[in-house]
Amino acid sequence: MKFLSRLTAVAAALMMMGGGAMAASKVTLAIGGASCLCYLPTVLAKQLGEYEKAGVDVNLVDFKGGSQSLTAVLGGSADVVSGYFDHTVELAAKKQHLQAFVIYDRYPGLVLVVSPKQTGKIKSVKDLAGKKVGVSAPGSSTDFFLKYQLVKAGLKKDSAAVIGVGLGATAVAAMEQGQIDAAVMLDPAVTVLQNKYKDLTLLSDTRTQKDTEKVFGGDYPGGAFYTRPEWIKAHTKETQALTNAMVATLKWIHSHSAQEIMDKMPPNLVGADKASYLAALKNTIPMYSTTGLMDPKGAQAVLDVFKIGSPDVAKANIDITRTYTNAFVKKADKTEK
Repeated sequence: MKFLSRLTAVAAALMMMGGGAMAASKVTLAIGGASCLCYLPTVLAKQLGEYEKAGVDVNLVDFKGGSQSLTAVLGGSADVVSGYFDHTVELAAKKQHLQAFVIYDRYPGLVLVVSPKQTGKIKSVKDLAGKKVGVSAPGSSTDFFLKYQLVKAGLKKDSAAVIGVGLGATAVAAMEQGQIDAAVMLDPAVTVLQNKYKDLTLLSDTRTQKDTEKVFGGDYPGGAFYTRPEWIKAHTKETQALTNAMVATLKWIHSHSAQEIMDKMPPNLVGADKASYLAALKNTIPMYSTTGLMDPKGAQAVLDVFKIGSPDVAKANIDITRTYTNAFVKKADKTEK
């Protein structure tokens, strides 16, 4: 027995030294609202065991919005953000550099929705002046999308009162109870409301290519994995593993049905209304990237939008090519083949 336990100890020591592919590196991944379908690939990769297969032990930490998950990475309590790429642009203006290394949303999926209680009263973005508008959390992508819409409609970016309402059931409740007059929402919350209120007013929708092009004039990347460049430099193996896991997950998504994808998701994220979740998922699948690559034109579109909504970004001379890299995705593709 002693011999056996000594053998086990030696094997464990070898694993600790990284003697085999067995020793998975631990990575803390901060996610900006796991219930949102925009972040589904991040959660699904865990459910499919893709992180483990790639050699990383991922701890997913859920936050209310992208701005909070970002704070966790900047503060050092998380390693990588699973959130919207546009935060990297906003931070570059403050001389804080972050870099996205795999993109999983081709479109942002943001929808500006009028509260059912305000149907017929709020008919355009201009009507939001002086109104209460919900966002996931102040400073999040939902907030910037609202500001962009207000400025585009000829209003001041602070002409509506911004209220943080989260992304899931809390946002739906705030809308139904009339605590807010409108909100920037994402699926499945949008579809849940659309199924309940057939005359629901959508002032702006970026869930499909056609709608995204109408709003932004082209592709507009949403969810991505990003972190500090120095973390990437010190953890190239982990960065590559996270990329491999995401690229494999995206391929899995595009080769399976919405029902099969839903069956893999944690029941608490699917919720009680499975029909609405499934309908929302069917709407969302085209939004997910097929490659994981950043489209340089899409990155430029994000910068152009932020120049409108943020004076800091407009003033800063941002080199957009420093906010992302496609190197890891290109390598992931080679190993897959």
